[in-house]
This record gives sequence, structure tokens and C-alpha cells, in this order.
Amino acid sequence: MDTYSKVGKSIKRIDIYEKVFGTAKYVDDIKIEGLLYGKIKRSSYSHARIIHIDTSRAEKLKGVIAVVAGKEFAENFDDPLFGNPLSDQPFLASKKVRYIGEPIAVVAAVSQEIAEEAIELIKVDYEQITPSINIKDSLRNETTLIHENLNNYKCLPGFHPINKSNICHHISIENGNTEQGFQESDLVFEDVFTHQSTQHVPIECHGAIAQFNPNGNIQLWTSDQAPYGVRKLIADALKMPESKVRITNATYVGGGFGGKLNLSGLMAIIPIAWKIRYRPVKILLNREEEFIGVTRRHGSIVKLKTGVKNDGTILSRSAEVLLDTGAYADLGPTVLIKAAFGCIGPYKVPNIKVDASCVYTNKSIASAYRGYGVPQVCWAYESQMDIIANKLGIDPLEIRLKNIVEEGYITPTEKQKVHAVGLGECLTKVSEKLSRKKIDKNIKNKKRGFGIACSYKTSKTPSGASAFIKLNFDGGVDIFVSSVEIGQGLNTVLAQIAAEELTTPFDNIRVLSADTEITPFFPATTASRSTFFAGNAVRMAAKDIVEQLFKLASEILNIKKEALALKNGAIFNKDSFDKKITITDLLEQTYPGGNSILGRGTYYHYKEGNIPSHIKLESPPLLVWMYGAQSVEVEVDTETGRITILQVLAASDVGKSINPISCEGQTEGGVLQAIGNTLYEELIYDEKGKIMNTSLLDYKIPSALDMPEINSILVENPHKEGPYGAKGLGETVVLPTAAAIGNALYDAIGVRIKDLPITPDKILRALKEKKK
Repeated sequence: MDTYSKVGKSIKRIDIYEKVFGTAKYVDDIKIEGLLYGKIKRSSYSHARIIHIDTSRAEKLKGVIAVVAGKEFAENFDDPLFGNPLSDQPFLASKKVRYIGEPIAVVAAVSQEIAEEAIELIKVDYEQITPSINIKDSLRNETTLIHENLNNYKCLPGFHPINKSNICHHISIENGNTEQGFQESDLVFEDVFTHQSTQHVPIECHGAIAQFNPNGNIQLWTSDQAPYGVRKLIADALKMPESKVRITNATYVGGGFGGKLNLSGLMAIIPIAWKIRYRPVKILLNREEEFIGVTRRHGSIVKLKTGVKNDGTILSRSAEVLLDTGAYADLGPTVLIKAAFGCIGPYKVPNIKVDASCVYTNKSIASAYRGYGVPQVCWAYESQMDIIANKLGIDPLEIRLKNIVEEGYITPTEKQKVHAVGLGECLTKVSEKLSRKKIDKNIKNKKRGFGIACSYKTSKTPSGASAFIKLNFDGGVDIFVSSVEIGQGLNTVLAQIAAEELTTPFDNIRVLSADTEITPFFPATTASRSTFFAGNAVRMAAKDIVEQLFKLASEILNIKKEALALKNGAIFNKDSFDKKITITDLLEQTYPGGNSILGRGTYYHYKEGNIPSHIKLESPPLLVWMYGAQSVEVEVDTETGRITILQVLAASDVGKSINPISCEGQTEGGVLQAIGNTLYEELIYDEKGKIMNTSLLDYKIPSALDMPEINSILVENPHKEGPYGAKGLGETVVLPTAAAIGNALYDAIGVRIKDLPITPDKILRALKEKKK
């Protein structure tokens, strides 16, 4: 049993009062003198050449300060392109548009209303090109390329766009002999599963403020999950030092889920800020622009082939994965890596083969979305696991427990030993606690079913974090980090870690907002890595302060440093307790004129791993493995096709729960989001690539009324390098939900849906086919 005073306790959130009383500051709350308002002119075609843009009428409108089109900006900056890992995207389209909604010009005006009026006055002449709206079209239409100069784009090592194609990244992985494995199998299963594209729908719409300063520097105020990532993208594209780009995050970000990365949908603010010169301009997207102008989740097609013995042992598995990345790569290639490495599932499979492609289409851009490609493949492999279990007459729990990875197992994809594996415990707990209620036989059209699913995911590598801590003269503590509070409770966790190490009251701690000019490097608040990496860095910085305090106290108390201990803000002789001094007194005696103690910590974890030469990746996934399992009880109305989720049990291996109530909140929010992705949400495109449901009237997300009973189970299997053993949680809870619901649906009415979302019309259609 641990003896921690702050860690492992459900301490109230550090931001609770600001959010409850409405004083929390978001990007739209930032006020700057002389602020202008920007609005983006967007393409009305999904694939076309730009013949001419006429901005003259907009420029003459009273109140308009500046108008900039793509050609002007491109000529002044030598046709700049941005992107990570593939630089393929212009700030403003100047020669060609590749999706409906792509920015082609920007207006700045003294009011939002004038800016909106001005963009309607901009006229654009196009020459249309045949679009490729879906994955299959893009793979066939290689004579109509979305990016004709794909091989000329700057690309990071380890990523492989295929020239003269619409494939921006391709991965192949092989281990063992899959064909031989299939021949030795008693049964072979082949299934195709599709996952729809969905929107992040954060409560706070995307927004940013930008200003070019007289000294040549660029200042941005954003609500972004990756301030350092934005800085690098802009600096690289404009060929300027990163030190000349400053990104200051708003105190809080109103939801991200991967959608607020790398200034998504807002890079057009750079050209208009450049055109204005020296005055700040703000662009705040409305809800319709959220749908058409920022990134979304990748739609996918996953073909899975699995060979098993009659006792349920998996011998061989091959997977073909196709992701629809839209008009530009963005983080699609990185998402593909996670999908490709995760598509075998958390199972011991001796023979595997993976072929995965990230495909351009003339649709809005797809990028990171909570889970980074793993929800798409988990939907496939966990649905197929139940198909296999049903055919063999084996309990779904039993077949999973028989095949899941265990401590020390070397994965067939990453070729690394897994560590801190709590998957078996997760599965067992959600199975034991699911109450199998009896059905009222008088209600003939209501059928209940139970489903189970599990998942795993690795965090990103290489990766690391740095943190500074300032211990003030009065004993107060300031934490400087560039991880971002996006509603997940990270600042509370970091404050708990600092309070634990410094034994200082929790209320004495502040966590400062990310600012690339002040706070140290952190790559991005994504991949469920913030607690592991930033938490380790904060802990190391706190230990650095303690070490400095002990050195000062040893001189004043005349005690060897090794004999000192710290508790409740006081340093004392841990052997005899005869000498003691508070931190405040120590600072006053050491620095009578006042001073601060500065601590620093840097955590970086990366191990090479034994990667076969034909796996063309720059680096393998990190050795931080997150596991989870869920069981679901559903009720299906066979007359209407409506599914009601009655109960969800969600178990997550968190390593160590720093703040249990925060983990429970993450679980409940993540499961509800996953339910929405499973049952309701889908971006609907017409044949021209236009999104048809661009409002919350037509795009349904779950509300509080759709919240079922969700029970969070925290499994603690400590990671040897995690802070106090902690791992990540944010993404784990959204991974198995869809498959668990699909499996429960089959248990209830005997029909299998393989294409998300699971809608009433699909259920009714499947029931009709079943009767035939």
C-alpha cells in the first residue's frame, strides 16, 4: 500500500472555480488593442484549377483593412508549404483547390460583420477537374492525381509517399509466414469492416490571433494542443528561425480530441497578418466552418483475415488497412502508423502481415482524432474475435484470455517486449461485474444482449518533455510546462505530483499556460502521453528543488544532506527529529533580500528495438502500452431498430491513478463520445465532396440524455518508468466501445453490422436479410 499524501487521491480540480464561475480564459477572451477581424474565403469546388481571383470589390468595402489571396502570399514567400511529416499544404490555395472549403483568400476588417460581407464580394474563376471522392476512386484514378508533385514535397525520413499515385504513405509489416499459418489453421475467417468519418465537435470552436511585429517576429495567441508544433510548422514553411515565432496558448482550451493540432483550419491567418503588418487580427471559426474547414477522423476500410485452430488459438492474421486522409496528408501518415501497428490486436499471433495505405481524396482533411487510427482497427479485430468465438462455440471472454499478450511477450509488429500488462485483469473485471438482467418475455420486440471487447495502444516515440518549477520566497510553487489543459484535468495531475514531492499545500501551486517563449519544450498534448512524460519531467524538477533545499539546509542545520527529509513544508533530521526548519525560514535565512529556487527536469525515453529492415519506419512505438476492456448491455427494439445502451463497464490499465475521480471523468466522457461515434455520428458527403450535415441540427452528437450507466474500473499495473507507475488513459476508453456494442447487438438479435455507424435502418435491413 502506498503512503502518498497527494498522489492517488481524488483532489478537486485546480481549475474548478474558474470554470464554475465563468472566469476561465479561452482564446476568444483575449483582448488586444487595435484588434481586427478576419474571415476566410473558401473554395466551392472539391477539385479545380484557380484561373483568376478578383478581390477589388472587397478591398473597396468601407471597413476592410486588407485582403490577401493565395497567389500574392505564395509569390512573396517562394510558394510556402507546411505539413508534418509531409509538407504538402499551402497557407492559401493559389493554383489549385483540392476540397470544398479550402481557404483561397482572407479578409481583415474592423468588424466581424464587415469581414463576412467582404468575402462574398470576392469572385473566383475555376476550371473544374474530375474529383476523387472516396478511397476506391482515388486508388483507381491515378491518371487524375490530387497531388501531381508528390515526389517533390519535403518529407521526414521514414515516411513513404508513392510517386504518381494518390497514396501519401504506405506501410508493410510481416512476421512469420502467414500463408503457412493459414494452411495450418482449422478455420480461416475473412471480413471487411468500415469506419465512417466523424468530426471532433469541441465545445469551443477553433480560434487564433496573429500579429507580425516590426522586428520581424510573428506572435500568435491560440487554443492549440501543440504550441511547439505550430511554431515549427510556420518557421519551416516561411524559412525563418523558430525563435522568431512565438506561440502563446490561452489559459484553457475548450476541448481538442486531436482536432486542435498544428493550427488546424487556421493557417490562413498567417497571410492576412503578414498583409496587415503590425496589427493583430483574429479569426474565430463558426460551427459550419468547424465541419468544413478543420480536420476530421479518418474514414477507413479494414480487411481482416484470421486463421485459428479449433480450440481458438490464433495462428495467422493478415490485415489490409486503407485510410481516407482527404486533400492533404496532415498527420494522416502518423495515424496510419498507429493503425498499422495496432491492427493485429493485443494478441499473441505468430504469423502476421500488414499492408496499409493513407490515401488522398478530394474531401476535407483528416488527421488526429482521439485514438490515432486504433479505433478503426479495433472495431475490426474485436468484431471478428466474436465472429470467430461464435463459430467455434467458445465464450468470447475465454477466446480473448486464451490469446492476449502477457508480460514480456515480444510483439510481432513492433518487435518489442510489452511491459505492465493489465489486460487480463481488465477483461476479467468487466466480465464479472456485468449484471445479466433477465428480459421481460411479454415485450416481444425488445431484445437484450451483452458484448465484450478489449484493446491496446502505444504512445508516441521518440518523445519527451521538460519542465521548470519555481519555488517562490513565500513557499508558493509555479510549474512551467508546455503541455496543454484541454479539459482532461492535466494541470491538476501535475500539481499533485509537485505537491507530493515538495510536500507543499495543493492550493499553493499554479500551472502556467504554454508559451514557447517562456515554457520549455513539449511536443504535443496527444497520444495519452502528458501524464507519463510531463508528469515525469515535473517530478524530476521537483526533486531537483528538494536536492537544492537539502544542500542549503545541511549547512544551516549542520547535518549531512543524506540525513535530511522533507515533510509538510519542513526539512528535518529523519533519524533523530532534533533539528527542523521550514522552507520559508530556510529561504529567508539563505536569501534575506528575497530569491527563488529554480528546479528543472527533462524526461526522454526511447529504445531502439529490433525492427526488421523491411519495416520502413523512422522509429518504433514507445514502450508505454495502455490496455482496456469494456462490456456493454444493450436493448434492441426489433420494430424500430433503435439501440438503447443500458450499461457500460469500462476497465482501463492506468498503471497508477494519480487522481481517481479525474480518471473516472475521462472514462465517462470518452465512452459517451465513443457511443456517439458508434450509433449517431457520420460526416455525409455528396458525390461532389460537399459535406451535407454541417450543423448540430443535422450532425447528432450524444447529450446527457443519451448517457447510460457507465462504471469506471481502474486497474493499476505500475509501469517501471511512469511517474509513481502511471501510464496514459485518455485514448484507451474510446477504443473498444464500438466493437462491444456491435457484439452486444449480435448477442441480442443475431445480426452482425460491419459498417459504422450502427443505425436503426441498418439493423432493420439486417433483420430483413436474416429472415430471408
